[in-house]
Amino acid sequence: MKNETISPEQRLEELGITLPPIRPSAGNYISCVRTGNLIFTAGQGTDEYRGKLGEDVTVEVGYDAAKQCMINLLTVIKHELGELSKVRKVVKLLGFVNSSPSFIDQPKVLNGASDLLVQVFGEKGRHGRSAVGMAQLPNNNAVEIEMILEIEE
Repeated sequence: MKNETISPEQRLEELGITLPPIRPSAGNYISCVRTGNLIFTAGQGTDEYRGKLGEDVTVEVGYDAAKQCMINLLTVIKHELGELSKVRKVVKLLGFVNSSPSFIDQPKVLNGASDLLVQVFGEKGRHGRSAVGMAQLPNNNAVEIEMILEIEE
């Protein structure tokens, strides 16, 4: 029996996920910076999910928002590298959750992004992570995430 490796793009297709067009920067910055074998992304929010967790957004909707943030980040990485199989390791996520003062489930929200990374990259997708609550995010985004990746050429 032949051992075939499934590419991250094939895993996305199996999950029914199509990467959207790259979103334009909202200011004077670029979507990602490569230095050596690392890529640091700018934060990515979404165009779909707005509001504050613990007030007008549920944990379940926040999970979906974090997943969409990660889809947007994967678009940035694919645009930069040409193919997602060049990702050697997802190193770190930093997730910002637009939170009411009493909301304490930021990690549950960020699982939407983390779960997707493991589905797409397997063990390469396991990462360190910080999930923090914010008083407000740009455009009233529910979630924004940035990522650090190790790549191979």
